[in-house]
Amino acid sequence: MADSAGRPAPPGGRRRFLSRGLAGAILLWAVAGAGPAGAVDEIAPERATGRQAAQSVVAYDWMVVAAHPLASAAGAAMLREGGTAVDAMIATQLVLGLVEPQSSGLGGGAFLVHWAARDQQLVTLDGRETAPAAATPDLFLGADGQPLGFYDAVVGGRSVGTPGTVRLLAEAHRRWGRLPWDSLFEPAIRLAETGFLVSPRLAALVAQDAARLRRNPATRDYFFDARGAPVRAGMWLTNPAYGQTLRRLALGGEDAFYQGTLAAQMVAAVQQAPDNPGRLALADLAAYRVVERPALCVAYRIYRICGMGPPSSGMLTIGGILGLLQPYHLARLGPADPEAWRLIGDASRLAFADRDRYIADTDFIRVPVKGLLDPAYLAARAALLKGSHALPDSAAEAGSPPWDHAEQRATGAAPELPSTSHLVIRDRVGNLVTMTTTIENGFGARLMVGGFLLNNELTDFSFVPERGGIPVANRVEPGKRPRSSMAPTIVFKDGRPVLALGSPGGALIINVVAKVLIATLDWGLDLKAALALPNLANRGGPYEVETGTPAALVDGLRAKGFAVQVKELNSGVAAVQIFADHMVGAADPRREGLPLGE
Repeated sequence: MADSAGRPAPPGGRRRFLSRGLAGAILLWAVAGAGPAGAVDEIAPERATGRQAAQSVVAYDWMVVAAHPLASAAGAAMLREGGTAVDAMIATQLVLGLVEPQSSGLGGGAFLVHWAARDQQLVTLDGRETAPAAATPDLFLGADGQPLGFYDAVVGGRSVGTPGTVRLLAEAHRRWGRLPWDSLFEPAIRLAETGFLVSPRLAALVAQDAARLRRNPATRDYFFDARGAPVRAGMWLTNPAYGQTLRRLALGGEDAFYQGTLAAQMVAAVQQAPDNPGRLALADLAAYRVVERPALCVAYRIYRICGMGPPSSGMLTIGGILGLLQPYHLARLGPADPEAWRLIGDASRLAFADRDRYIADTDFIRVPVKGLLDPAYLAARAALLKGSHALPDSAAEAGSPPWDHAEQRATGAAPELPSTSHLVIRDRVGNLVTMTTTIENGFGARLMVGGFLLNNELTDFSFVPERGGIPVANRVEPGKRPRSSMAPTIVFKDGRPVLALGSPGGALIINVVAKVLIATLDWGLDLKAALALPNLANRGGPYEVETGTPAALVDGLRAKGFAVQVKELNSGVAAVQIFADHMVGAADPRREGLPLGE
């Protein structure tokens, strides 16, 4: 069971929802600081800030795994009060928006996968941001007709899409919540108004992004003191503006976000951004709707693996990777064998080539979902993996899946480097929530309104709308949802869920989730070991290999003909594995996550 001994709560007294988990989590987190940052790409999703000790917990009744201990504790408090997994999810998300604002929050969007144990029903909800009605395919082209630089597009209002998170929380609560809506806001309101300790990760990321964060007055005033010094790890930080926003939403519901004063403030911040104004309008906010999408499920070995369909490319691309690997006996190879990673890497190259050609928002284009997962198509593509060396570039291209639509598609160019978070929650009766939540790049558009950051989600669209006169599937269009790689996932065996997981990491999400699935389902590793495995990703360029990967594996991949790039590959997996009489929760050691359960 999770440690629930009473420990000092933050200043301001103690309420019942703080009686156990939140106080304990503060101490657990405060002593588990992250190490120093390493070298990373200039536009990495969220820069690496070192590792903590691997976290895993055994529990029997319920489990919460989130990216920050205070968020996990808020969800745990709701479950102790008799709340559902969705009640706990809402409280957890509201705290995440406060304590790791660079990753997710009210100004972003999310994909949610929910399993209702009593009804044996799987539902997926799309709370992805949408392009404003005034957005056009040339949104990210400069005056010279060339694509803008990444941060030229991101910082300011141009990149801001219509946020979906608040409507998603409200819709999920209407369907599956039990506790009163306003009670779910109490932990986050308390922390916003009385304060919380700045984590080592948040402090490091603020310092690394200081120049961009200082460009907006509200953002600068929150993350820096009067002398211009950034927040420091261990300092006490309050966010009264966020507390006021949460009080509005607790009282007025989702309409207090999408209409009225707060909506007007968001629109003003976007349209009046001094150096990069955007096109978000009040009508966009008022018109936003959450969409229930058909769950996408694929067979793998003796399992059924389910998640979000388009506009997420996550489950569809993971399904492609696993389908290509189906004929090969990975269990005989193991995680240290370069041959296993040759197969995984080239399967990923092929699946990503199809992803970039075909997948986008199905409300706007037809996506050959069945064709991309067609057994005969995958078998023919899997035959390309026979042999012992890396595929030549000429063979690692998009295929021609069977489908009834002949429209030509060009491969796009979307940086897709989300700053994202993930949570997994299981309640006492077996309901499951796995949700990936994001504001895109670290700190989003660097615009702060009402104590929260606005997303830069529109940069998940292709900056290039067409190639040679052929349209790109993932081009910008009014009301369209940008393609995502988020992959909230539930694995079923004999009709019951046995594993729920997901991760942040931009397009790397696909590789990270596939890694954990293979590690647990093929190699039989426990969750802690599976999450600690090095991240490796082959998405059409060099084989990206996480710093610290054993030299024998790196050398083995080079010997098989891969160009290898050793780099930081930062993930943040949250996972719960479910057995007959207990469950195990685990958090990625690369971030500050904590599993809590009883």
